[in-house]
Amino acid sequence: MSETYKLFIDGKWTESLSGKTFESLNPATGEVNGTVAEGGAGDVDLAIKAARKAFESGPWAQMAPSDRGRLLNKAAQELWRKADYLAEVESIDNGLPINETKYIAIPAMIDVLEFYAGLANKVQGDTLASPAGRFNYTLKEPLGVVGAIVPWNFPLMLTMWKLAPALAAGNTIVIKPAEQTPISILEMVNILQEAGIPDGVINVVPGYGKDAGDALSSHPGIDKIAFTGSTSTGKLIMQAASKNLKPVSLELGGKAPNIIFDDANIENAVNGSMFGIYFAQGQVCASGSRVFVQDSIYDDFMESFIRKAKKIKVGNPLEQTTQMGPQVSLEQLERIEHYVAAGLKEGANLVIGGERCQTENNGYFFIPTVFEDVTNEMTIAQEEIFGPVLSVIRFKDEQDVLQKANDTLYGLTSGVWTENLKRAHRMAKGLKAGTVYVNTFSMLDSAAPFGGTKQSGFGRELGIQAMDMYTETKNVWVDLNDEHFNWYGF
Repeated sequence: MSETYKLFIDGKWTESLSGKTFESLNPATGEVNGTVAEGGAGDVDLAIKAARKAFESGPWAQMAPSDRGRLLNKAAQELWRKADYLAEVESIDNGLPINETKYIAIPAMIDVLEFYAGLANKVQGDTLASPAGRFNYTLKEPLGVVGAIVPWNFPLMLTMWKLAPALAAGNTIVIKPAEQTPISILEMVNILQEAGIPDGVINVVPGYGKDAGDALSSHPGIDKIAFTGSTSTGKLIMQAASKNLKPVSLELGGKAPNIIFDDANIENAVNGSMFGIYFAQGQVCASGSRVFVQDSIYDDFMESFIRKAKKIKVGNPLEQTTQMGPQVSLEQLERIEHYVAAGLKEGANLVIGGERCQTENNGYFFIPTVFEDVTNEMTIAQEEIFGPVLSVIRFKDEQDVLQKANDTLYGLTSGVWTENLKRAHRMAKGLKAGTVYVNTFSMLDSAAPFGGTKQSGFGRELGIQAMDMYTETKNVWVDLNDEHFNWYGF
């Protein structure tokens, strides 16, 4: 049943200033999940003012780091208690199979909050070596008001990647969800409010990128923008943020190479590669969408991969047996079809899939797809499809595949399958990517930094390193001498 959702500003649920709303659709059925208040520039301004007030005064500003950590940990425990509910909301909101939300996305999201709750009282400066009679040290201080713009593929998890370190460091935040998937984020914020997060610390303004997103990125009251999404949108956000020279962190697109050497365990490589491309319907920036297979094992790998890929069950994301749900929207479904057509036009061989999956409902389902006879110059090997479409490319040797793997605008993740320890380390060093997986793919850990190179963005989310993106360093000099420095001798 469709529900109505409002903006969340200064601890209150409120209508948008314009009174406009938009519908959030269930991608499995095309039916309306909920009607959501559509925020605009005026609403963003109100949210930023509320966040600024909470940052500079009130309980949040006065809270000791240890108390802040305990509050965030309390919030994490409330999320654990509602984890099954959030998993179902997320699956309905964006189409992820319930097993992927219940056992992967939601637990990973809460683990991130617990990780940063533990870091809240460990933000430390340094005492520096100084000349005699002087005291020189640094402070690590929160930036202020953070603007977070989050995508639709993992709404809760990727929101938490920004919210948790930002709050642990003492900042406040304004979140702009993707217009396709605002509901799960609003439900999560409701739980955080009930856990006792003070008013104004977290604010959520659903809306469209051209209105709410641009207003947030360009607003002078924002001290930092954190964005996850497409490379093209990331460039627009950088342009908007440059108006006020605010720092930006970007986790953008990818076209990850997943390399299978002839000494790899083929069945392990097949299983890992399937997860690398079909997890979350392929709607993952880190997905291994280019699989490079060495000539001598190519036929064996393809036989196993195709046989298993044909067995993947596509269907209702709320059913326990479903292994792949719908794409997030009709627009995304049509985008995938466009790339399949481009692959065929450029001479790639469509082995399986390449078309919509017929279901009882009017959902946005697409069959797991594999192309072979792909060259690295083809559109499907160079551009991010963001769907369950795999391009398989042959290679001869280590030098050949390293050149092909790095021949892309992106550099987010990469994978290597080999039993040769020296080769694994050579490839890990040679691959131009923020993460290299060896004999696995698409693994995440709250303690492991995640981010990209080249047009996959910059900055690192997760890990201790992420705290650097939400703090700034202040240097303090103290003169301890009785007679002060007098350069001019007056």
